[in-house]
Amino acid sequence: MLAVIALVLPLFGVILLGYISGRISSLGKDALAWLNFFIVYIALPPLFYKLLSATPVEEFKNFRFFFSAVGVTFGMFVLCFLIALFLRRTGTAVATIQGLSGAYGNIGYLGPPLAIAAFGPEAGVPVALIFCLENTMHFILAPLLMAFSGDGEKSTVLQVTGGILKRILTHPFIIATAVGITAAVYEVTLPAAANQLINSLANAAAPCALFAMGVTAALRPLKRVPVAVSYVVPVKLFIHPLVMFLVLSAIPDIDPTWVLTAVLLASLPTATNVFVLAQQYRTWEEQASSLVVITTAMSMLTVTGFLYLAGAG
Repeated sequence: MLAVIALVLPLFGVILLGYISGRISSLGKDALAWLNFFIVYIALPPLFYKLLSATPVEEFKNFRFFFSAVGVTFGMFVLCFLIALFLRRTGTAVATIQGLSGAYGNIGYLGPPLAIAAFGPEAGVPVALIFCLENTMHFILAPLLMAFSGDGEKSTVLQVTGGILKRILTHPFIIATAVGITAAVYEVTLPAAANQLINSLANAAAPCALFAMGVTAALRPLKRVPVAVSYVVPVKLFIHPLVMFLVLSAIPDIDPTWVLTAVLLASLPTATNVFVLAQQYRTWEEQASSLVVITTAMSMLTVTGFLYLAGAG
């Protein structure tokens, strides 16, 4: 247990420092914009490229693993969506945000540093590929269901489709993943100076992302704790990783590191992007913000518990 605490304490410690900084500083939300830009567009893409470009091509062919993992996450979305729609009698728009809250984990910011620290550099490959597939799924679900709900902006089928394709094809992580896989296939070797730059940016990704998470939580204090906490939080932090483990463990000849990495990603808290989407569609904003904060705080215990169980076999 001490080894697990030694592993997670520095990572969650950076989040805590970010939270404290956000609470005592008067810089405001706008000051975070450039740090988020640096993380998303400058630091994390080189990390994904670095990990994927050095991966044997055979590793990318395990389609059963990847689609099983994404299928489990989709199942969590459907579960929360149906609970909200039929048991809570919400509209489609609110049910969509609740579905995302139960399925869309913070795998972009928390995933790479936690997985690589816990399971080594080889965990970076499933992190990057699962991230791309799951993000593609979320980018499709959110605008599509919002268009059907009638609560979002009125858009034609062509506009919705164009918006979905634009978000998928221009996302920096997805572009970096595609470039990294291409580099692995063609065994591209970059000049030493370029490699040094990529390494420097990749090394900056984890601490910056974790610090930004803490600041974001501090700038979005709990205003309204929704009833949905009673089912969204258990789904996100407990049911999602449990089902992920059961499904992936049933696949023969799967690298145990990949299974553990996927389960770790499933155990992560609700992504900040869920709140961003709630803001974009002007739906369930305060409640989504509260779920991000609550699941992030609780994940410090649940993720630590998972890593302890993983270490104990």
